[in-house]
Amino acid sequence: MDDQAIRLTGRILFLSASAEAMRRQLGGEDLSLADCLPLRDSVSTDEITPTTIMLTYDERLARYAYLGFEAGGTMPIGVDAVRNGGFAVTVAGKRYGKGSSRESSPLAEKSAGIRLIVAENFERIYRQNCDNIGILTTTDFAVLDRIRAGEAIPLEEFLRGRDALTQEVIRAGGLLRYSKAHFMRRPQPEPAAQGGATSRPMTLAEKIFARRKVFPAGELAPGDGVVLAADWRFSHDYFTGMCAHIMHEAFGTGLALERPEQIIAFQDHMVLADESFPHVRGNMVPAVRDLHEAHRRFASTYPVRHHGQLPNERGAEGICHAIMAEKYALPGQVIIGTDSHTPHAGALGALAFGAGATDIANSWVTGLVRCRMPEMVRVECTGRLRPGVLARDIVQELLRSDAFRSGEMIGVVLEFGGPAVKAMSLDERATLTNMVAEMGGFSGIVEPDEEVVRFLRERRGVEIALEDWMRPDPGARYQRTIRIDCDALSPIVARPGDPGNGVAVADLTEPVRISIAYGGSCTAAKRDDFDFYHEVLKWGLDRGMRVAEGTRLFLQFSTLDVREYCRAKGYLNTFAAVGAQVVSPGCGACNNCGPGQTTAEDQVSISSINRNFPGRSGPGHTWLGSPYTVAASALAGHVTSFQALQDAAQRQSPKEDRP
Repeated sequence: MDDQAIRLTGRILFLSASAEAMRRQLGGEDLSLADCLPLRDSVSTDEITPTTIMLTYDERLARYAYLGFEAGGTMPIGVDAVRNGGFAVTVAGKRYGKGSSRESSPLAEKSAGIRLIVAENFERIYRQNCDNIGILTTTDFAVLDRIRAGEAIPLEEFLRGRDALTQEVIRAGGLLRYSKAHFMRRPQPEPAAQGGATSRPMTLAEKIFARRKVFPAGELAPGDGVVLAADWRFSHDYFTGMCAHIMHEAFGTGLALERPEQIIAFQDHMVLADESFPHVRGNMVPAVRDLHEAHRRFASTYPVRHHGQLPNERGAEGICHAIMAEKYALPGQVIIGTDSHTPHAGALGALAFGAGATDIANSWVTGLVRCRMPEMVRVECTGRLRPGVLARDIVQELLRSDAFRSGEMIGVVLEFGGPAVKAMSLDERATLTNMVAEMGGFSGIVEPDEEVVRFLRERRGVEIALEDWMRPDPGARYQRTIRIDCDALSPIVARPGDPGNGVAVADLTEPVRISIAYGGSCTAAKRDDFDFYHEVLKWGLDRGMRVAEGTRLFLQFSTLDVREYCRAKGYLNTFAAVGAQVVSPGCGACNNCGPGQTTAEDQVSISSINRNFPGRSGPGHTWLGSPYTVAASALAGHVTSFQALQDAAQRQSPKEDRP
């Protein structure tokens, strides 16, 4: 895209919180910004392109732009409404594009005719995806009057505040056009060669940036554009075909990929489509098979690693993030994947972050990934977590705070530390870093220590020695430090609609009846998580309890390793006796593709998944909670904590369990 004046002649679509304002716009009226206030905040990629329509990766997505968008308790935007409405500009509030890294969302918008998106602020991955495919973005609402007046706006005005590298990408018309001119077959740096002395103390993440950057030369400052040499690069079955399609269109076929032994294809998100209510009812299973065929074709054409479906049963070898921790990630590495929860591997001291399909396609060919140097934020977790309180409750406490809800943490690296984190297992640390995706962060990281060494030795048979540089320096600069008093923390749940809708379980004024309890996902189906599920359910079974009448409990393993662990520990017997249904590894209900999803609008679930945007796990109302909370709620039939369940049992049988 050359420097030029941009004239946008289509209509402006204000994504309003008012169902009436949406109805009028879709009916043909051109409203003003004032007519549409308040604008919707936190419009997620699940709303822009719901999971059930992401079964294609080309211009056909135009039909479904904003199909899951919610306003005033309604979903007012139907099939073809945006394309047929002649809209060229979308306008929204804070944290636009939060959630999944799916590039399907901006591709659907672009295919439907949207050329510019105006919002108060944007989620990092979403905005980078727009840059990569040629959609303009701005936080300057003053352009709206100029567009309405028919003014041609210089491209330079859409580049203000963007780093120099991103400006070049936008001028080129997208990442792959830029990459073909600048990235192709660039010599890969030796990591040790990038680890020289610097003029100031650095955080761990900053040191990884310094060791792995290809350019620019010199020290980096927050906001600088940077190109990193990526170690592990992975995709999953939703996007492998899309990435391959993008790669072949840009670079041709018959390619020699850069370090293919460090590229992994995971088949995990849609392996249970045959058991998924919307996919079966909507006759979408054949489309899922087409995506799986594209995924397998890439994995068999190129000499990459592959973790696929189980040969003799439904399910997968495991969820990508869990397998990355179990088999691949190491301290100090750079890891990118087609999923916003890629920071999971930050628990091992890696710099791990999600990327869109274009970024991943480019990395397969070049070994490089473009990003923006983030600010560093320290999360200091003091004290110790009380019994029944988990890392998940720390996450929910952060998510409900004003700083995170308003988008102040968009694009930062969150470095977790303090006594409470030091005392955590690696599985629990992974819960913290995994859910940086919900916080809007670039990545999450924990300083590697003897717990990481133990994990690698016992889980993977790998012996490592931690290097001196693998820690933050004394005096390292942080944009801010957030302190969590873990001594005072209690179990927290998130009300339906957004992971930031947090409330302490003790503050719920009325019982919230549930019909489904689901324990699973990359966030909450690790070994330790199943220890927690089992602890609660065994406690209940010993007291004659089972899953409450009218409630179903689903427990889904993240990997085969976790399933075998549960079998060896005898957990499966407890789960069967208490009335739980175990599910083979995969993303399942978290991705609205398997047992544990709601199937009707009046259903209420309590789930350990990481996000509960409208439609994310079915049409019902999904509460979020920790493994303890999910298991306790399943026994009670309503949302509760393990401690509250124990207290209620003690009141009913006051002599029971006395010494």
